[in-house]
Amino acid sequence: MADLPDPSAWAAPDAGTAASGAVSPPGSAAPVRVVLVDDHALVREGTLQLLDQEPYIEVVGQTGSAEEGLVLIERLLPDVALVDINLPGRSGLDLARVTAARCPQVRVLVVSAYDDYAYVTEALEIGVNGYLLKTATAKELLDAVRAVADGVFVLDRAVSGYLSRRWRGGPPAPGALTPREADVLALLAKGLSNKHIATELSLGLRTVEGHVSSILAKLGVSSRTEAVLYAISHHIATGEDHGGSARSR
Repeated sequence: MADLPDPSAWAAPDAGTAASGAVSPPGSAAPVRVVLVDDHALVREGTLQLLDQEPYIEVVGQTGSAEEGLVLIERLLPDVALVDINLPGRSGLDLARVTAARCPQVRVLVVSAYDDYAYVTEALEIGVNGYLLKTATAKELLDAVRAVADGVFVLDRAVSGYLSRRWRGGPPAPGALTPREADVLALLAKGLSNKHIATELSLGLRTVEGHVSSILAKLGVSSRTEAVLYAISHHIATGEDHGGSARSR
């Protein structure tokens, strides 16, 4: 997909696209600052009301388009951007891609009606920090926002189950991955490149590349993205089981 044009070429968002949310009490930790991007006003307003009820979350902006969403994200630099995929004009995945390039400190949580494998894999390849379905409960959404802000990858449990069913053979037998391969897979699930994994584990780059190749072969997948999705959906990388969503630390 083509990159979004430079935001200086876009009209500034309407005054109504920014909205203040709840601010945490004096002396408490700074709230998670959130920007909402969803073209359905009713969904956006409902999400805004839900988030505004939480003292640890502050909604600093909201809009219904990718163009205005990028303007808000670049101007406000929120902790988390909640982004729908199906937006007028440019898609939410376009917005996520440009955000990753221009504002890498902003974590993107996709909240979508789509559980298609193609959408999930594209989102993961872009480097989003979470993928939640609009069928999620209020608690799952609030937990996801807080988790993503803390650097935890969140995958909707329904999507996780769907992905698990794509691999009929099930996860590899216990012990199929070596401890070092499991370490590498866990860091892949966090979105680290081979170079960063090598630094993190004090390994040579070629050694990491060898581990990645071995992981792909053992899991029976053909790409890093599929390996990460496999690991998350089968709880291989973390060994954790989280209520409404699967998370990778």
